[in-house]
Amino acid sequence: RKGFKGTTTREIAAAAGVTEAIIFRHFETKEHLYTAIIDRKLNSPDTTEWISVLRSAMDRDDDEAVIRQLIQAVIKTNKSDPKFERLMLYAALEGNEIALLYIRQVTAAIVDIFRSYFLRRQKQGELRAFGPDVALAAIVGMAQQYALGKYLYEIKEQCPSDAQAVESFTQIAMNGLCLQPRQQGSELAANQ
Repeated sequence: RKGFKGTTTREIAAAAGVTEAIIFRHFETKEHLYTAIIDRKLNSPDTTEWISVLRSAMDRDDDEAVIRQLIQAVIKTNKSDPKFERLMLYAALEGNEIALLYIRQVTAAIVDIFRSYFLRRQKQGELRAFGPDVALAAIVGMAQQYALGKYLYEIKEQCPSDAQAVESFTQIAMNGLCLQPRQQGSELAANQ
């Protein structure tokens, strides 16, 4: 609620039902506590499983599954833990360099996976020659905007279900990236 700068370790301890000394026994500074929160989230079993499923789709050259996995992960993260998403927004807004550096390092590893995949598929002649970072930003941007609106801002009027959003965004991305646009996207839109 108050962001990193606005929250004291005394308030954190009170909310956790422990003393401030207990916090400092486990975390040398408030920055270390913040980094531990981010680390736990980004290195969770869910993230490990997601990367495994993603790599499997990449090994099969299943472009649609790769894109769908990315979109599902963005929406699921926002839905399952909007407080974490709020924490990340606070980190950016407050310019918390420790948190932002850590987030950039972890995110860079995931971006590299997608960049390599998109470049490989472009060389194989299967994807249009968009800059992979731009394509990734467009795909993540669709999912993130939808998820922030629905789960952080709680704007739910006229929102499709998550499954409908995932399928629609996947088809939009596929029709933009693939050399031969898929027909399923127009059929899906007609059915909605």
